[in-house]
Order: sequence, then structure tokens, then C-alpha cells
Amino acid sequence: MPHAAAHAVEVDALKSDSFGRIALMRGPDGLFVRRDLAHVPAWLRLPAWWLARREARALLKVGGLPATPQLLRWNGRQLDRSYMDGGAMYQRPPRGDVAYFRAARRLLQQLHRRGLAHNDLAKEANWLVLADGTPGIIDFQLAVRGDPRSRWMRLLAREDLRHLLKHKRTYCPAAITPVERRVLRRHSWVRQAWFATGKPVYRFVTRRLLKWEDNEGQGPKP
Repeated sequence: MPHAAAHAVEVDALKSDSFGRIALMRGPDGLFVRRDLAHVPAWLRLPAWWLARREARALLKVGGLPATPQLLRWNGRQLDRSYMDGGAMYQRPPRGDVAYFRAARRLLQQLHRRGLAHNDLAKEANWLVLADGTPGIIDFQLAVRGDPRSRWMRLLAREDLRHLLKHKRTYCPAAITPVERRVLRRHSWVRQAWFATGKPVYRFVTRRLLKWEDNEGQGPKP
């Protein structure tokens, strides 16, 4: 995919962890975001590459969809995507903004119709409040692609929705409908399996081995 990356200069470092460095870049065509794997430790290069490739494939799936990043370039070491002007949900809390969550639900439906489940929307850092106040979604490293009519994809889509409704309950509790409350109360076996097995492993790896302290992507700890 053609992209004038060779003449880009870094504007700001956005995030750096064991799976790569994310920076805001400026090129001949304007601002974009780069995930660079150049400084990933040798023992993590394969999983870092796998996650970046997974994100690139997911971004191809959402190509042309507003309020999502657009893939500009992936060469196996650097992933460039379009820049989205906004802040994370925890930075620009949409308190009482029913229109935001209505639009966020429509955005999720569009993702799911394309055969993509984000799979990491519990993190407020992955929800943006764009400059015009509308929602955006970023960070597709854990996204799952598949037939939107399959039982597995419908289950993952429901989990995406449940995570969105949890954020709505936090910022717009008065606007939660009876149907949405039922969705929030109904926990899938995927969630139960994650909390029983996956989450303890995730916490051990990220906090003990990788020394992450970002509150699992939900913003700074109080």
C-alpha cells in the first residue's frame, strides 16, 4: 500500500510498551500514527509481530468505515494508520451524553456486520471521544474476524456490546434501558472462562513480567 513514510518525522510519543512504540508522525500527507516494532525485546518479537499483523488485517476489514483507523502501511516492522483527532474516553468522559452512546452502538453494529469483533472494548483507552464529540474505536490487535452469522461471532459481538453498556452505565446510568440491564446481567461462558483462567495469566504477565502499570488500559490509577 503506497505511503510516503520515508519522509515522516515524529511529532509526539503516544505510548511505549514491550510490544512496540506508538508515535504520532507527520508526513507529506499530514498526521498519522505509527506502531514501530524496532525496539521490541528479542523474546517478544514474534508475539509483537503477530499482534501487529492481526491489527493490520483487522484494519483492512474496516477499510472506509468512519470513526475507525485506516491502514496506511504494514511492512512487517512498522504499522502506519490514519490519525483520529480525539481523546480516550477516560480523558474526555461522555457524562450524560446519550447521543455518544447511541452513535457508539451504531458503530459497533457496523463493525459486526463486516465480520469483525473488537474483543478489547472493556478498556476505556480503546474508545475515543473525537473532536466533534462522536465516538471512535482504536487498537484492533485482539480483533477477531469471521462470519458475522456464526454463533461464535455473535457471541463475541454480544460481549463487545456488553462492554459498551458497562461504560454507558458508568457515564449515563439514567439512560440504561431495561433491555440493556438484562444484557449487562447475562454473563457469557466466554467472560466466565476469561475471569477464571485468562485474566490471572494476563495480570501476571503484564504486571510481573512486563511491568505494565496502565490499569489495563482504563486510564491512570487514582
